Amino acid sequence: MKKIALLLSALAFAALANEGEFEKSGFLTTEKCAKAGEFADCYLENFSCGSDGCFETEESGTHKGAPLVLYSHDDGMIYQLDVSKIHASELDEGVSRNNVTLIGEYDKKTNTIHATEFKAPPPPTKSFFKGCL
Repeated sequence: MKKIALLLSALAFAALANEGEFEKSGFLTTEKCAKAGEFADCYLENFSCGSDGCFETEESGTHKGAPLVLYSHDDGMIYQLDVSKIHASELDEGVSRNNVTLIGEYDKKTNTIHATEFKAPPPPTKSFFKGCL
């Protein structure tokens, strides 16, 4: 009986320890592209100034930096991201890619993932095309 009580208390402690941790995988993109369903077709200027063709109206050299979101294919939701604890150069390898995993805390009221860790899938392998063009 003592072993069962000890086991149950250990499980309860483990559940409380991981209560704040949230892990979600999906496609890392901008909100505009996620809402429009433009995943592979999202232009890079969307990541710099927030919309298609914005370089025609924006002054050269200005960089607004559109906020990133995570679109989860599993539940079809768009999660806002707070990536202030992750260096921007780390995020570059996951931008506009699928199966990106963000780990952190989830704020249900604002639908925001406060990310503390970031995992990107490995880059695609190079392939060799055999055949005539």
